Amino acid sequence: MKSLKESLARHHNNYRGWRTSRKIVVIESDDWGSVCMPSAEVRDKLLSKNYPVDRCPYATYDALASEEDLEKLFSLLSGYRDSNGNTPVITANTIMANPDFDKIRESGFTEYHYELFTETLKRYPSHKNSFELWKQARSENLIFPQFHGREHLNVKAWLDVLYVEDSGYRAVFPDEVTWLGPNQNGDSKISIRAAFDTDTTEDIKKQREIIREGLDMFESLFGYRSKSFIAPNFVYPSDLNEPLFQKGVRYIQGMKYQKLPMLDRPKREMVRHYQGEKNEAGQYHTVRNCVFEPSQYPIGRDNVSECLKGIKNAFFWRKPAVITAHRLNFIGFIDSKNRDRNLDQFRELLDAILKKWPDVEFMNSSQLGELIEQGRE
Repeated sequence: MKSLKESLARHHNNYRGWRTSRKIVVIESDDWGSVCMPSAEVRDKLLSKNYPVDRCPYATYDALASEEDLEKLFSLLSGYRDSNGNTPVITANTIMANPDFDKIRESGFTEYHYELFTETLKRYPSHKNSFELWKQARSENLIFPQFHGREHLNVKAWLDVLYVEDSGYRAVFPDEVTWLGPNQNGDSKISIRAAFDTDTTEDIKKQREIIREGLDMFESLFGYRSKSFIAPNFVYPSDLNEPLFQKGVRYIQGMKYQKLPMLDRPKREMVRHYQGEKNEAGQYHTVRNCVFEPSQYPIGRDNVSECLKGIKNAFFWRKPAVITAHRLNFIGFIDSKNRDRNLDQFRELLDAILKKWPDVEFMNSSQLGELIEQGRE
């Protein structure tokens, strides 16, 4: 019964929208640049103090990508070519900044300050050359950075809990931790990680400023405008589409549902999107329809077969296969077994894709969006 429901869900996700006879595969990976868990030592320290961080795969595995993490990932990608001679390319949806913990402490936890993620990398033990590896991989078309947000953090919600002297978040602040896992937000329905969630429409004006600032930071760092965007935790108000469009964003990445901010609702509302749907701002939605997230499932699950089912269904409906594969699947800085185990599965996935569909074409999210916008098949 579960298998039937999953099959029907795949069909339901793919039957509407833009179609193509081409076998297109896009790999979208979120959270690059953001701090999640600083180190294995900090994680173990939190566990010893009974913080349930082991219940969340992000708190268990996710961290800034080390040089070794990047070298292993890029080496794997460079070993493959599609029917056009192109390597698989990861659309690396990037967070531009992390909290400046020293300045926030100096303000008495009343003001938010941030630092560019490239500055954060310099303070980590195995990361000083990471951004140089990013740039090299970009030149070789192994990664394609796009905008994910200024920070992967709800600034207002985080400051609110930080200001409470006996809060758990104040207690872990010295370890530069901003996330304690699910159900650790007290009475708030707003997740600390959902940057654009809110319970009041007054916050949306500030969110528009954050969007504009973050996109300018992206252009300054990477040398080009981001043409696509995906919101942290998939939560954002449609009011942000306009400032996104004004700053050059033409394509909205996402899952099949856009989660709306809580505002004064008793329950979160969601809006369903389909491949190539055009919104009121003139942007086009691209929808993820395949999953490669081994770190989020129990060890032993056949993640490759499940992803291949999604790709097969996408091609059946003449849709591009848009794979979600968050950064944490490729990170070994905290636990090298996590990275190595998942890279083995990723290699198996790429082998199977090229064997089953030799005419496959690897693209980034912006290239897919351009095809849709131009009405090309």
